[in-house]
Order: sequence, then structure tokens, then C-alpha cells
Amino acid sequence: MKVTPILFVDQIEPCLPLWMERLGFEKTVEVPAADQLAFVILQKGTAEIMLQSKASLEQDLKPPAGVGSGSSTLFIEVPDFADLRNRIAGSEVVVPERVTFYGMREIGIREPGGHLLVFAAKEP
Repeated sequence: MKVTPILFVDQIEPCLPLWMERLGFEKTVEVPAADQLAFVILQKGTAEIMLQSKASLEQDLKPPAGVGSGSSTLFIEVPDFADLRNRIAGSEVVVPERVTFYGMREIGIREPGGHLLVFAAKEP
């Protein structure tokens, strides 16, 4: 089984620098719509994430009220916390760096689409 999150955002383009330039994901699929992107698939190794514009969601699925309007939280385990800190420098930190009772060093940022990304690495 494979599970891939879809993050619904107002606009995809402002989200791409974080995902691609800082976190190292590559765009494997791109669906344009008029003068902006409607949908992308981003991949790094076996990790995959999809970004879809809220306008595209509305046009494609005509979802019930509230679907796609909330924010999501992704818990992302990384092998090198120091490297991760460098990659997210300048991002809005909403969960200050901490070591949890379950032995993980964590930090949480808000990505440009409004979603919370919690990055974690096992403490030595």
C-alpha cells in the first residue's frame, strides 16, 4: 500500500521553492490551468506529496462544503537534523525546536500553503 498526501493550497507556485529548492523534491507531474498550476506531484526518493490548487479541486470534484479548506500537518522524519535546520532557515517556525519524551528532536514550520510541517530526527 502506498499513501500520498494531497495538500490543497491557494496557489502552488509560492510553495515550490520550499519543497524543491530547500527540501530537494523534484516535480514529476505538472498540470497547468490558465496562467498557473492546478496540480503537481513532488518526489524525493520514496517520499511523494501532491499539491493541488483549491480552485482546481473545486472544478474537478465539486466537493461538499469544507472539503479541502482545512490545513494539514505532516510529520516528516529526517536523517540529518542539522542539515534540515539549514534548509528551512527563514521559514515561519510555529513549533520551536525541542526534544520530546519519546526521543525525537523536532521543529515545526508553516509552509507557504498554510500547512504545518513537523520535522523530526531520532536523538543519539
